[in-house]
Amino acid sequence: MTLSAVLFDVDGTLVDSNYHHALAWSRALHAHGHRVPLFAIHRLIGMGGSELLETLIGREDPTVEDAWRRYFDELLPEVLAFDGAGELLRAVHERGVTIVLATSSPQDLLSEMGARIDADDAIDDVVTSADAEQAKPHPDIFEIALEKSGVPRDRAVVVGDSVWDVAAAIEARLVCIAVESGGYSRGELETAGAQAVYRDPNDLHAHLDEWIA
Repeated sequence: MTLSAVLFDVDGTLVDSNYHHALAWSRALHAHGHRVPLFAIHRLIGMGGSELLETLIGREDPTVEDAWRRYFDELLPEVLAFDGAGELLRAVHERGVTIVLATSSPQDLLSEMGARIDADDAIDDVVTSADAEQAKPHPDIFEIALEKSGVPRDRAVVVGDSVWDVAAAIEARLVCIAVESGGYSRGELETAGAQAVYRDPNDLHAHLDEWIA
C-alpha cells in the first residue's frame, strides 16, 4: 500500500501510560465501592472511559470518571514517551506522510502527552474525545482523523496498541498496524485483525519500509 496518512493512537502506542491508566481507574472504582481486579481493567484500556465503565460496572458514572482523572493526574509525572516515539513520527513525516494523532483522551491530556513525545513539528492534526460522539472501540475518532487527513481511506493506516484500536479501525474500514507496547500480545492483536504487529515505536521505525511504501 502507498500510504499518504498515518493515524496514530497515543496512550500505549507513543506514550507508556496504559498501566498508569489502569491503576487510576482501579483507585477510582475502589473509592466508589467497586472492587474490580486490575487485570480486568487493563484488558479494557484503550476504550473510552464511559465504554470502560459500562463494561466493568454496567453503567456510566461521571463521579468515577472524575475520580479517575484526579488519580491519573497524580501519576502523570511518572508517564514518559516510549523511547523513539518522536523519532518515529519525524521519520514518517519526512516521507511526506500526513500524521494525525487520534486519541480517546481529552485535549489537555493530549497536550501533556505531546510535550513528552516532543515531535509537534511532525504532527499535522489531532483528534480527541471532544471531537467524537463515541470513543473507541467505536470508529468515530478514526473516521474524524481520516477526514482531517484529507486522504482516501485506502491510503491511510491506523497505528495502535490495543484490541480496541484494532476494532475501531476495522469498523472504520481502515488497516491497522499494532504495537505490543500497550500490554496486548501479538496473538491478541493479530486475532483482533491487526495486519502486522511490532514490538514498540523503535521496532516500527526500524521496519518502516515494511509498512510505508
